Amino acid sequence: MLKIRLLLFIVLFCFAYAQARQPLIKVTGLITDDLKNPLPKVTVSIPGQSQIAVSDEKGAYNIYSTNTSFILKYSLLGYNAVFIEIKENKAGRIIQDVVLSGNINELEQVTITNKENQLSNASIINVTDVAAMPSVSGNFESVLKTLPGVSVNNELSSQYSVRGGNFDENLVYINDVEIGRPVLIRNGQQEGLSFINSDLLSSAKFSAGGFEARYDDKLSSVLDVRYDRPDSSQAILNLGFLGGAFSSKILNKQSYLLTGLRYKNNSNVLNSQDNKGSYAPNFTDAQLIYQYSFSEKFSLNVLGSFNSGSFKLVPESRETKFGTLNTLLRLQTAYSGEETDDYQSAGAAVTATYFPKPDLGIKWINSFFNTLERERIDIQGRYLLDELNNEQGHVPAKNKATGGYTNFAHNDLESQSFSSEIKADQHYNSHVFSLGLRFENKYYSDVLKEYSFIDSAGFTLPGDFKSFYQDNFISVNNSLAIQYYSAFIQDSYQISDHSDLQLGLRANYNSLSEQLLVSPRLLLAYRSPNNNKIFRFTAGVYQQAPDYRSIRDFNGVLNLRQQAQRSYNTSVGLDYAFDGLGTRLKFTSELYYKCQDRLIPYMMDNVRIKYLAAELAEGNTYGADFSIGGEFVKDLLSYFRISLMKANQNIAGDGRGYLKRPTDQRVNFSVYFQDRLMSSPTYKVHLNLLYGSKLPLGAPLIRQYSDDFSIPAYKRVDIGFSKDFLDDLVMKKPRFLEKYFSSFSAHLEVFNLLNINNTVSYLWLKDVNNVQYAIPNYLTGRQLNFKLIIKFKNSHR
Repeated sequence: MLKIRLLLFIVLFCFAYAQARQPLIKVTGLITDDLKNPLPKVTVSIPGQSQIAVSDEKGAYNIYSTNTSFILKYSLLGYNAVFIEIKENKAGRIIQDVVLSGNINELEQVTITNKENQLSNASIINVTDVAAMPSVSGNFESVLKTLPGVSVNNELSSQYSVRGGNFDENLVYINDVEIGRPVLIRNGQQEGLSFINSDLLSSAKFSAGGFEARYDDKLSSVLDVRYDRPDSSQAILNLGFLGGAFSSKILNKQSYLLTGLRYKNNSNVLNSQDNKGSYAPNFTDAQLIYQYSFSEKFSLNVLGSFNSGSFKLVPESRETKFGTLNTLLRLQTAYSGEETDDYQSAGAAVTATYFPKPDLGIKWINSFFNTLERERIDIQGRYLLDELNNEQGHVPAKNKATGGYTNFAHNDLESQSFSSEIKADQHYNSHVFSLGLRFENKYYSDVLKEYSFIDSAGFTLPGDFKSFYQDNFISVNNSLAIQYYSAFIQDSYQISDHSDLQLGLRANYNSLSEQLLVSPRLLLAYRSPNNNKIFRFTAGVYQQAPDYRSIRDFNGVLNLRQQAQRSYNTSVGLDYAFDGLGTRLKFTSELYYKCQDRLIPYMMDNVRIKYLAAELAEGNTYGADFSIGGEFVKDLLSYFRISLMKANQNIAGDGRGYLKRPTDQRVNFSVYFQDRLMSSPTYKVHLNLLYGSKLPLGAPLIRQYSDDFSIPAYKRVDIGFSKDFLDDLVMKKPRFLEKYFSSFSAHLEVFNLLNINNTVSYLWLKDVNNVQYAIPNYLTGRQLNFKLIIKFKNSHR
């Protein structure tokens, strides 16, 4: 035993002596920005070692290394990280000065420096978050659901509600081209790939209200996405359990080409729902962007897109347990029949850009999109509704209802949209004058045939079942063409070094309502002298002209006399950048109020918006949005937000006064947090937490709007783990991967980590005693996903 202790002592002594004799290198220097200004609070680290230093107010730093060969990393939020390789033969002192260049995308996230952002009342989205964020849909819109003002209640859908509005009130632009969406979608599982291809993005900004006159007239929000010239040529491959994608960016001296192919099949996720059967969802998408610069003054940009989706379901059975602590119920259903839904959307846009003078830019944008949608449903179900024994949990104690139901639909919709727009921006002294003219023609051809029937053990008799269910016996053929004419003028004026004023006026006329809509808008911004605060005030009128969606009622009948919706909006906001918790943080807040004197009321059925097209309402919406974000862990952006809101409406003539709007979700809270494992910083954790309070729901089986019921609060946690085998922090990179790829990352994701049953809608049944039951339709359960994101090296550098 003594020999063992002596041997152990010798080994430890030798190890400690060897460590003490390791060479010690001291590195000192100054860190500055591009303008030679000193940069304080820059983190200096040595990957693979524990040494970390922070620069002082003069940008000076010093750090020690126990190795003669090592890598120095310099990082500061808002600046591109710098890596410097050091190789020395012996211990000593090294002087290493460093210049950090600003990263515009990160600066806009956490500092108050960008002039355009000051006058846009928009949030700059960190597009690098999209690939790492765990999301069951895989769509770009998942990022939006973590932003202030956006409500959440469905992880399968790319639709989103902003400050009490519905999805039809949101504007989406890609390279100045307005993008539409399918009309016949009933639920999130039918939705495939959203139009936005995240791999092709160069920038994106989102405004939850108070947006400028250059954007079209809608009531709620604007998402403005750019596919611009890349910094270099690149190819990206994305493969996972839910599908795959390949994108290519080719950069030439006078041109660039972006192409993207995507495929999605989320049958594994859909099988986690209560409805069991054969799911066959197949979604594909192809996009192309090509720009050629004929000279410094003239360029031509072409955008092409084809999006196709097919959803087929052969249901077999369903078992749903629900109820209270005292009463536990179970619905069992056996199905026959099938559902097949598909759509194809194809379109193109051509944009000519001309700069006759350096301070004058002119754009001519032309686009055409054609969408075909088809819906085929022929499903019959036989069900048992039982009350279960609470002690045993699965043994029926009493049968409540036995019956069946039929859902049938044979619907076809073709929609076409052609638009032509010319816009100009003129810089003059402290002004930027903008103006534009736009024409759009929309055409719809709609064949709608559907019915449904529920029979609860003879309670519903053949002679009177037409009044039992609100969607019975619809058979219409509609065709409609609408022309829209719009114009805007806007002046962005720099009052002083710290104050800016933006005044805009938008006019709109359409052939359907034959109204001339005039919408003035104002934005006033003040930036503090030290550039860490921005105060904003916005006011404006927003008027949404009637469209095919809003004029079609439950029975498919069109209200051709419908007038535009109108809202008077105002908001006041503060952006504040400060140092705290060891990093640079950005706090944003905004208070808003909307007074709506003309609204078209509607009901929500899953994700389908059903307008009460012949009704008219007035309403008001007010609330507050708060968020805070920063690099709590270096190089990984995290943010927290909370939104509070109340949205009411009063439908004229119904005698019920003010009721909650269908989107009246009082509280929304979200967290997107990223971290590194302490023992191995190349492993990252990405946590996405969402909470949305309960949503009002109308009484079933009637056409009159009500808010008597509610859908429970939405609660969801998704988590992802990733490792980039070619990360800068990896000391020994696999040679094969390093030779062919610039990044090779693996992602393991757990969707719905807590396996919470979130309700999206209800199936309403009655028993023979005329007691009504609401059977919840749950969203997806816990599911694992794995994906690889591979970025190829540019062989043409």
